[in-house]
Amino acid sequence: MPLPLVYHDEYSPPFPDGHRFPMEKFRLLRDHLVASGLTSDGELRRPEPCPAEILALAHDPAYIERYCSGALSREELRRLGLPWTPALARRTLLAVGGSLLAAELALEHGLACHLAGGTHHAHYDHPSGFCIFNDLAVIARYLLASGRAGRVLVFDCDVHQGDGTARILEDTPDAITVSLHCEQNFPARKAKSDWDIGLPRGMGDADYLKVVDDALNYLLPLYQPDIVLYDAGVDVHRDDALGYLELSDAGLAARDSAVLRHCLEREIPVLGVIGGGYDPDRAALARRHGILHHSAARLWRELGLG
Repeated sequence: MPLPLVYHDEYSPPFPDGHRFPMEKFRLLRDHLVASGLTSDGELRRPEPCPAEILALAHDPAYIERYCSGALSREELRRLGLPWTPALARRTLLAVGGSLLAAELALEHGLACHLAGGTHHAHYDHPSGFCIFNDLAVIARYLLASGRAGRVLVFDCDVHQGDGTARILEDTPDAITVSLHCEQNFPARKAKSDWDIGLPRGMGDADYLKVVDDALNYLLPLYQPDIVLYDAGVDVHRDDALGYLELSDAGLAARDSAVLRHCLEREIPVLGVIGGGYDPDRAALARRHGILHHSAARLWRELGLG
């Protein structure tokens, strides 16, 4: 069987022209993966919207209702940085559902990737930084509560600290949060992950990859998780508008391959989500996000998964 990939046609709803959040990147990523021969549209798994009761494992029910009904305050919308529309609200529920589906597929097959996800700035009762509901925290709480996993490790390589994930899961001892991020970047006030690895501005491929290898060689044997949730943000790229690190395309491919291989060679299932990426060249950004899926497909074939 092919590598399980999750996507929904409503991931890129209409959005204001010139908005700095690249909402069309999800559709362009799908188009790129199909055009490059990695998958076909018919092979992509389509999720259902995440039910409110599962969202409530990680979020305040009053906040869930406030967002879904379009009743966020002006201050909340400012912190979010996105306009509210019914289409965006539905897209948000579908995207969390997509991460949940991909996590279940990863547990079943060893590896799965989502063509969205990684909304790590969303907090228990408010949005932040383009993130509405925190799919990483929802998945961790859901897998633990349902008994599908006894320990979950979040390995977040987005260039920004996963502050929302850290705060939501700080009192969940079997959900281990690891954030590998540029120290001098958003958010200004950092949360406390279980493991925060702050990186200096300007770090390039070789130094970054050594940090990744050292972290996983230490953390995976230490915690022996039942699944790793990997946020493969590409805003670490040297051409990203919001990043401040200096990774190349080759560096991203090496990073993604290393993270996946560290997990799979230890027989730890791994879910990949795409995280952040803000290059104004949207086609280039979609190709950059696709590095995760191409890296995963190569390992899927090499290791004979499925």
